[in-house]
Amino acid sequence: MIQSSPYHWLSRTHQNRLFIFFFILTIILMVSLQLLGGPLTTDAAPAGIVSYEFASDLTTARQIVQSWGTAGLAYAGLSLGLDFLFMAAYPIAIGMGCVMVGRRWLPALGNLLAWGLLAAGLLDAVENIALIRVLLGAETELWPSLARWSAIPKFTLVAAGLLFVVLGALFKIIQRQPQA
Repeated sequence: MIQSSPYHWLSRTHQNRLFIFFFILTIILMVSLQLLGGPLTTDAAPAGIVSYEFASDLTTARQIVQSWGTAGLAYAGLSLGLDFLFMAAYPIAIGMGCVMVGRRWLPALGNLLAWGLLAAGLLDAVENIALIRVLLGAETELWPSLARWSAIPKFTLVAAGLLFVVLGALFKIIQRQPQA
């Protein structure tokens, strides 16, 4: 199992401060992405940009892009561009959360998930590049497929990290409760 986190070189004080910074940045970027993503919800893309991320083929991806229209393309481009900043923030915020929770509850798993969240950020970058290629008119099935198969493990790693942080925080709260 992984014995050290990607943040082992930082003191706990610095880890805590950076966690707070990246947590706040993640929330701000998440809200911004939600606002940008509003116009991307269409019949062809009921989940907005997430529908696009999971398009299984070029035909579906093109239908989604066409459903957005000219204004939607601008929103999609801005969203994908801002997502590059988001993918630098959320893996650190969630990964540091895993490390911090892991200090008291399953440290090896917390460290492993922190490394996994960095991998999620890289998968997100691959996914975005593929989505941008399709947005710009790529003519090959590779790009939607690459985006989908990058999104699946990315979302899995993010969900696992968030679940670990939430369960660890609940465990800590329960431990603090006075025994009856």
